[in-house]
Amino acid sequence: MRLALFDLDNTLLAGDSDHSWGEFLCQRDLVDAREYRARNDAFYADYCAGKLDVVAYQNFSQAILGRTAPALLAQWQAEFMRDVIEPIILAKGEALLAQHREAGDKLLIITATNRFVTAPIAARLGVDTLLATECGMQDGRYTGQTTGVPCYQEGKVVRLNQWLQENRYSLEDSYFYSDSRNDLPLLERVAHPVAVDPDDTLRAVAEQRGWQVLSLR
Repeated sequence: MRLALFDLDNTLLAGDSDHSWGEFLCQRDLVDAREYRARNDAFYADYCAGKLDVVAYQNFSQAILGRTAPALLAQWQAEFMRDVIEPIILAKGEALLAQHREAGDKLLIITATNRFVTAPIAARLGVDTLLATECGMQDGRYTGQTTGVPCYQEGKVVRLNQWLQENRYSLEDSYFYSDSRNDLPLLERVAHPVAVDPDDTLRAVAEQRGWQVLSLR
């Protein structure tokens, strides 16, 4: 079965779910909006520039998970999905997922964003397999810190290779769709790399190497 891999933020979504989660917290006064927004924006700028300290960012982003009761987190999660994520799901992205699904391909979302934010999104998109940056758990609650290898840059390759070995898949004839320069390590390893509404760096690489460039907007 052929693999069809998809980045999530700014690929299947018309926005970044990680950064948007921070904005959601600020807009609902669930954090100190001024301080939190400044740090959230700075981390996002580093991400766009390809120089994010992913562990520092994830521990910043996940801190609120560790100090909030699971039932309240579930409520916030549902509101975030309804109010923020649903409006930015791209119809052409859903159509592309459907195209690969109908071809009999195995769909997989692979994202640097943490699992708390992205698991409901993958479920909404009908994608059963999600590789995301993991959230630490202890005794049924979030620890507030990330765990394992972050699913970012080369970390995506590490996490995917682990999954391939455990599930007996290969990258033969595989596709990977992404918007970001941060995904070049994985794009270089698949059979069919596709740049989706790419940032300037990825667009230049794609044009130089003859990769497909696609818009889902």
